Amino acid sequence: MNLKALFGIWILMVSYTSQAQSKKDWKKLFNGRNLQDWIVKIHHHDYNENYGNTFSVEKKKIKVSYDQYGEFNEQYGHLYYKTPFAYFHLSMEYRFYGDLQPGAPDFTLLNSGVMYHSQDPASIPKEQDWPISVEMQFLAGLGDGKPRPTCNMCSPGTEIEYQGQKYPGHCLNSTSPTIDKNEWVKAELIVYGDSLIQHIVNGKVVLEYSHPSMGGGVVNRYDPAFWNPGKPLKEGFIALQSEGQPVEFRDIKLLNLKGCMDPSAKNYKNYYVGNDASSCKF
Repeated sequence: MNLKALFGIWILMVSYTSQAQSKKDWKKLFNGRNLQDWIVKIHHHDYNENYGNTFSVEKKKIKVSYDQYGEFNEQYGHLYYKTPFAYFHLSMEYRFYGDLQPGAPDFTLLNSGVMYHSQDPASIPKEQDWPISVEMQFLAGLGDGKPRPTCNMCSPGTEIEYQGQKYPGHCLNSTSPTIDKNEWVKAELIVYGDSLIQHIVNGKVVLEYSHPSMGGGVVNRYDPAFWNPGKPLKEGFIALQSEGQPVEFRDIKLLNLKGCMDPSAKNYKNYYVGNDASSCKF
């Protein structure tokens, strides 16, 4: 067998091994049985108080519901995974169902999301309404024929750069198609520290931006000691959202890319080949 053929076989073996290892490297953040390893913070309520059983588990899904609520009363909630991350590939599926809770603002209709690079929930006062974080926003179509993309970017207490310039708005639409209520959607988020971020819908990249930092408005009644405008957001917590619309999440997993990327590289899309390059391939 000639050298060229041997090299080809070696490449195939490395590729197969890397794919197998990368599947094993995915960490399930949600065990499908309970909310172990998750922390609740809901506006107007104390740390880790799951008011009204807002977040529950049913048939291997995290269910967000308001069955024990009266008026919504701005009780915006977030369910945090216990560990912060910096470089990661997050994957999950979500589905909107049911009706908007009475008293919830119109903008929350068929609206939810996942926050990342969030402040520690333990640092959020009882009356702070939103965490300082960046959000991959989930939306569903309103049935009016108008486009309503999903996996957009919103920035409570944060700012980002888009196409090389600081983005002036609070939310930035993706290029995804409109997806209707009751349909399961696969949403992925790839975050390279405080560099490039990618949003992916059903396997297609729909938004790219970079350099998240603390700043901007929207968040109210935070601890002033925590506020540091301009500070690059290099890591933080991941949180699922409850803001008045029933929604379900399932198959939540994460590939930790820390140590895989070369922080001095000009293009963070280029994977750094280190001692464990397998976990950089997905």
